[in-house]
Amino acid sequence: MQIKKRVAITGRPGVGKTVLIERVIESLPLSVGGFISKELLVCGHRVGFSLIDVANGREGVLAHIHQRVGPKIGRYTVNLDTLHDIGIAAIRTAIHSKDLVVIDEFAPMELTSPEFIPAIESALASDRSLLIATHATLDHPLVHRIRQELELFRVKLSNRDRLVDEVMAYFNESAGGRSLD
Repeated sequence: MQIKKRVAITGRPGVGKTVLIERVIESLPLSVGGFISKELLVCGHRVGFSLIDVANGREGVLAHIHQRVGPKIGRYTVNLDTLHDIGIAAIRTAIHSKDLVVIDEFAPMELTSPEFIPAIESALASDRSLLIATHATLDHPLVHRIRQELELFRVKLSNRDRLVDEVMAYFNESAGGRSLD
């Protein structure tokens, strides 16, 4: 029986949380599901964010400065259809069929959907290993719970490369190692 490992990654925007997550999941010998979020850039300027289902590569625009319909977070408008059809669907599928559930990230844009919190709670209640990124300054009860219950790694520009090895080591600990069950 494999012991579930549960990791929370936190850090400021642009510090490298997604890159760290991608490097970790590429190296793990686990079946992985869930989603990652990436910046959409035009001429070096961020214009939005995409969501990518890590199991099947399906991608959609999560938020964009030119989107017209949806909740506003700063200068971005959130596309709830993408959040539901790709992000939340990827979490739900991963809970039932993958070894590791990736959620990148738990932040204000994702909170615009009332379905997002129950999806996170389902992942936390599951018997799956987790890798969840949280916005560094987000003040939400479930984020506080995630930071307290999961093994927490704080990403900074000065430690992001080293943290890949530390997170990998945590996931690769033997069954006799520390468990967060």
